[in-house]
Amino acid sequence: MKNTPLVLDGGLSNALELEGADLNHELWSARLLMDQSELIEKVHYNYLEAGARCIITSSYQATILGFIKAGKSKEESVSLLQKTTSLALNAKNKFLQKFPNEEIFIAGSVGPYGAFLADGSEYRGDYNKSIEELIAFHQERFTIIDHTAIDFLACETVPSFDEVKALATLLKSAKHKGWISCSCKDELHLNDGTPIREVASFLQEQPHVYAMGVNCTKPVYISSLIKEIRKINKEIRIVMYPNSGQVYHTDTKKWSGISDPNHCGMMAQEWVKLGADIVGGCCQVGYEHIRAMDKAISSS
Repeated sequence: MKNTPLVLDGGLSNALELEGADLNHELWSARLLMDQSELIEKVHYNYLEAGARCIITSSYQATILGFIKAGKSKEESVSLLQKTTSLALNAKNKFLQKFPNEEIFIAGSVGPYGAFLADGSEYRGDYNKSIEELIAFHQERFTIIDHTAIDFLACETVPSFDEVKALATLLKSAKHKGWISCSCKDELHLNDGTPIREVASFLQEQPHVYAMGVNCTKPVYISSLIKEIRKINKEIRIVMYPNSGQVYHTDTKKWSGISDPNHCGMMAQEWVKLGADIVGGCCQVGYEHIRAMDKAISSS
């Protein structure tokens, strides 16, 4: 990767819902891979037009077990998982036809074990699974994504230190470099209570991990989390892509509050000044937020 800071895309699900997609399904956005994949490709392209230069594949909640549970064969499930990269690549190639001098990256999303459970445990980290069991869960999907035309792996929304260790183990033998991005409950700790400093210290001894960071977390915590990481680990690249700051209500499955794109742009500018190398957004972060981030970072 030549250019930093690099702007990531924003939330996939909120952008898909704007296109009329119904995501009320255990597979969440991955359901669209089966019958409305053109919407995913469209969202990827729109984020590139908004200023993102790295798009994350739609494989966050896509697992072989999940597809089989939805009635697909093993072969069909593998093909659907590979399709997540193909859709991102199609969007990239279409964009490069118009803007051939741009450098675009594709990150293959590896969601946490909790995303497969679809019970919100990615926000708690209370899996009651050993590191070995987590490695076994991730292994097949991880390998399939790793052998597609991605530029790096994005192990994201990781809520527990044990899952960080499991994914770091898999990255040791991966074809592509990857980042590990945690979900945090406050300005100091992962969702399972592990201090972010402890994770930064551990990853200091894992040179095969390309970057570390935080996503799917309140944006007000990000500046402090960057500072905590940098106190321990001066060298590792930092990736930050928090939520919009709106509040999600689990009972209604709806979001409340507002999020100002220009304010997101100013926050992204601050994160870069503090040491972030890659910035973008997660839940409820849309095209205007990414456009504002790109503008703010480019002008600083």
